[in-house]
Amino acid sequence: MRRRIFLATMLSASALHAQGDVMELRANWNYVADTVMGGVSTGQVTQERDDGREIARLTGRVSLDNNGGFIQMAFDLREDGLALDASDWTGVEIDVRGNGEVYDLRLRTNQLTRPWQSFRIKFLASSEWTTHRFSFAQMMSHRTEAKFDPKGLRRIGILAIGREFAADVAVSGIRLYR
Repeated sequence: MRRRIFLATMLSASALHAQGDVMELRANWNYVADTVMGGVSTGQVTQERDDGREIARLTGRVSLDNNGGFIQMAFDLREDGLALDASDWTGVEIDVRGNGEVYDLRLRTNQLTRPWQSFRIKFLASSEWTTHRFSFAQMMSHRTEAKFDPKGLRRIGILAIGREFAADVAVSGIRLYR
């Protein structure tokens, strides 16, 4: 048992690097779309190089057909899928660039039991690289009565959602900040 705990700690540590007032998150972005529930939105996540930066880029087309309406890129904070205690941190900081559309930053915690529940905030992805800071206190509960608890932070996502449009948003950095 002790060996398993040690191994899980080693695996989760590979995704994080704390230095001073920030903890860099090394995101392994995954693509998810409304097709999991019958929707027809299409897209992809690609790893690219842009303006000398390594980026993850979400592109595609959001469709409301078939009760759909989203595409997303998301990652678990720990490789083992368990929660990260982020209570020593103030919030999430992202470096983004996009096509001038509004996107969602979504956080999932152990408090949430249904896939449609989240803590969220909207942001504009302008055509210039911009750093956005979102404190945990700003996160709005969606389809849950739970209040955000950073002790159980599990997953972070960027979503194109809620209306028909062409999505194009890139993330070059994501971190927790104090």
